[in-house]
Amino acid sequence: MTQPDYEMERVLRAQGYLRIAGVDEVGRGPLAGPVTAAAVILNPDDIPEGLNDSKKLTAKKREALETAIYAQAEVSIAHATVEEIDRINILKASHLAMERAVAELNPPPDYLLIDGNLIPQGLRTRSEAVVKGDGRSVSIAAASIVAKICRDRVMVDLAQQHPGYGWETNAGYPSKKHREALLNLGVTPHHRRSFKPVHNILYQE
Repeated sequence: MTQPDYEMERVLRAQGYLRIAGVDEVGRGPLAGPVTAAAVILNPDDIPEGLNDSKKLTAKKREALETAIYAQAEVSIAHATVEEIDRINILKASHLAMERAVAELNPPPDYLLIDGNLIPQGLRTRSEAVVKGDGRSVSIAAASIVAKICRDRVMVDLAQQHPGYGWETNAGYPSKKHREALLNLGVTPHHRRSFKPVHNILYQE
């Protein structure tokens, strides 16, 4: 299994870009909750060991790495709300969360490595879209880890306010338990009304 590395960042640093942020988002697929993005600038002399795509790490490993990332790097996290997701669509909302995360880095980065194949339109920083970037760049991998843990914690909090949907384990994704609870318990204010399974319950004939 190939591990992400610092090679892209090293090439950029040789070109004079010194504040390189990896940017990633989590939460495009769930039926409930915000979409969350993170931007991380790693210190090239103090990169946490074992960074990888958050989906390839155990929860225990993710949490250990999160602690190291916050201790050794610059981190910014931002969200786009359910209301924004429903108003502008999930892709634009995920880009909005990315733009907000980047905007909170101070001083600002001078180059962005963004997971995916699209660059959010609102970004004014030199940027590069990196397909499957969380498996290629340690900066993006670090962003994927802190974004996932942050969003998972948001969903655990929401699960205590709205028990029965299983958000503490499914993070709002359309698991069997979540779909059954939607039918039996109904739609909460945290559900994305523009997503078909939710929309169909609200507007069934």
